[in-house]
Amino acid sequence: MSKSQRIAYACAACGVRVPKWVGQCPDCGEWGSMEETAAPPRQSAGPAAKSTGVRRPAAPALKIGTVSAEQAASLPTGIGEFDRVMGGGLVPGGVTLISGEPGVGKSTLLLEVAHRFGEAGYGKALVATGEESASQVRRRADRTGCLSEELYLAAETDLGAVLGHVEDVKPSLLVLDSVQTVLAPDTDGVPGGVTQVKAVASAITQEAKSRNMAVILVGHVTKDGGIAGPRALEHLVDTVVHFEGDRHSMLRLLRGVKNRFGPSDEVGCFEMTEDGIVSLADPSGLFLDDAPSEPTPGTCVTVTMEGRRAVPVEVQALVGKSVKDGAIPRHTVSGLDQARLNMVLAVLTRRGGMRLLDREVYATTIGGIRVREPASDLALALALVSAEQEIAVSADLVAIGEVSLTGQVRRTVNADRRISEAARLGFKTAIVPKGSVSERHRGIEVIEVETINDAKQAAARTWARRG
Repeated sequence: MSKSQRIAYACAACGVRVPKWVGQCPDCGEWGSMEETAAPPRQSAGPAAKSTGVRRPAAPALKIGTVSAEQAASLPTGIGEFDRVMGGGLVPGGVTLISGEPGVGKSTLLLEVAHRFGEAGYGKALVATGEESASQVRRRADRTGCLSEELYLAAETDLGAVLGHVEDVKPSLLVLDSVQTVLAPDTDGVPGGVTQVKAVASAITQEAKSRNMAVILVGHVTKDGGIAGPRALEHLVDTVVHFEGDRHSMLRLLRGVKNRFGPSDEVGCFEMTEDGIVSLADPSGLFLDDAPSEPTPGTCVTVTMEGRRAVPVEVQALVGKSVKDGAIPRHTVSGLDQARLNMVLAVLTRRGGMRLLDREVYATTIGGIRVREPASDLALALALVSAEQEIAVSADLVAIGEVSLTGQVRRTVNADRRISEAARLGFKTAIVPKGSVSERHRGIEVIEVETINDAKQAAARTWARRG
């Protein structure tokens, strides 16, 4: 067999190549995913590597100061939270990849985006769907009120047909739902495979750049939550965003992962309603429980950062009875990190003089939001103390800080922004790590603490003073 005809094997899940067949992919661990493929010929070093001819470029290189930036200007869609994450709106010629679990609302959101784009007068918008029939999309459009004269719809799974619709309609925005369902006839592999996804994405990206057309690609996710297909898919596009949320909750978050035209750490908040998806410019009320007639033990409020936005979140805890000798106590969380709950329990037991490791513990957040950052440790600890001692924490108190294994309360980023947001919402006291505040805050008392025991005493004094 000649060198140009060498055979290799590629994983259909992640695209990694190996010289011989194996039952399990050595990179992603998928079983039975190795497929035979032609390996590229080896390139020899030396004179052969210098055989590339020198060609005259089509256009000369320009000084960066003379290059116009107008073509990369964002076009606002009018959906505030979507535009926030996208860096101001959609960029002509830019390609966006949006992923999310099935049923989270990706198609509903993008139908609204395409409708608003056409209504704004930027040009025609084309939605090419391979997931649903045209009549199904029309029913959703009737329900959400997305019936614009500039919005076109095509149900296609063939790449050539999709490009034909683009040639006929000449849209300024193309929404392809989804990239895994489209087949490139001239490329080997099945729809959704590594080779097919790369071929479809490359062809659509090239079309977007040549026509100066904004493109949004919908991508499937794996069981681990990652974007299905090759990792190269994320490198081909300009923007990658993830649409997430619990299908049993009204809250939806659009989280930026990569953005060549703006900040990549922005988060947009939406609410799922019967009439579609609505932007939430101030979602704070969703994550705070309705104020009861009397303060309830086992609750404490923290302020978490979602992108650049400070969001107050109520943490609730419930401590049960001690389990029998030899039994394993249940430590259950919802919206929090299980590992951090176990760590806080260990710190309170060892450094705080409490006995919690053999108790059944339940901890959750309000509103379906997921809190993963360490800055919520202090609020979780005070909620556990409050639940165990049956003493309610003051309702106008927030706690911000990371708890270390030594019992110290460590500083967190953006402490001043968190405190300012708490003051804006009417909170009167903030317990924060010592040395984390760099400016004065009006309308709120800031108590700096060094250890978890200091935080417990500060919370107890505050409640005694206000109770």
